[in-house]
Amino acid sequence: MSVNIPNHYAQQFATNIEMLLQQRDSRLRGRVMQGSYIGEQASPVDQIDAIEMQEVTGRFEAMGRVDADTDRRWVLPLDFDLPQLIDSFDKLRLITDPQSIYVTNAASAAMRKMDDTIIDAFFGTSKTGKSGSASTTFPSAQQVAVNQGASGNTGLTVAKLREARRLLRAAEVDLDQEPITAVISSIQEDNLLAEAQVISLDFNDRPVLVDGKLKSFLGIEFVHSERLNVDGNSYRRVPVFAKSGMHLGIWNDITTDISQRKDLKGLPWQTYVYMTVGATRIEEKKIAEIKCAE
Repeated sequence: MSVNIPNHYAQQFATNIEMLLQQRDSRLRGRVMQGSYIGEQASPVDQIDAIEMQEVTGRFEAMGRVDADTDRRWVLPLDFDLPQLIDSFDKLRLITDPQSIYVTNAASAAMRKMDDTIIDAFFGTSKTGKSGSASTTFPSAQQVAVNQGASGNTGLTVAKLREARRLLRAAEVDLDQEPITAVISSIQEDNLLAEAQVISLDFNDRPVLVDGKLKSFLGIEFVHSERLNVDGNSYRRVPVFAKSGMHLGIWNDITTDISQRKDLKGLPWQTYVYMTVGATRIEEKKIAEIKCAE
């Protein structure tokens, strides 16, 4: 046999292109209120504060007037895009056409960015007032301390969930009608899996775990995300919120364009994904922040 036979050995390359591990969908879009808008900013809601009845103390008194405090909440658009080039020469060398998976990959990035926009709005500064010139910060009264129910700093515990629920309840959030959601990372999920009150049927009339995943506890539904922010002390900021307490404004939903670049050598294909969205907090008392040590 010729010693040169190895020169004819065949090489087989992958016939599949696979996306690496990543969050591929929006976890929060369906958990908040939504609206479609045009213009440089939009007001999803006008607000009117509670008023109280006045006692009548005499007969034929002059009638006064009670004026309810009013406010307006604003959402501002943010533009995002993701262009990718696929060289026509490269496509000739590939068995598979990567164009479709490039688009899928970019769409996943867009949905993650949508979640990031909502997450930033949980505890960010909200624009208020007649024209959005005033700023409203998230109040410390709606925060659950990192050492709540313990002698030291802890992760996510039942005591902290109870306090977050109490804050919403005390503010008259209708827990029977409003979906309540807590966004947690894998670390906070693991914290709760170590709590007997969460996983034991001795404390629950129905299983909290479904297919090995935490679904709900104390009427709070859990959504997993690894994209939560931390504060200046590196404590994870876990939001517990009513759906009507957050708003996602959509100026232009996720849009995909595939076109050939005639201005570049090789006439490469460009996949272009873009969107314009914004998010805001609607009402501070419909949201609680749990600080968690990690």
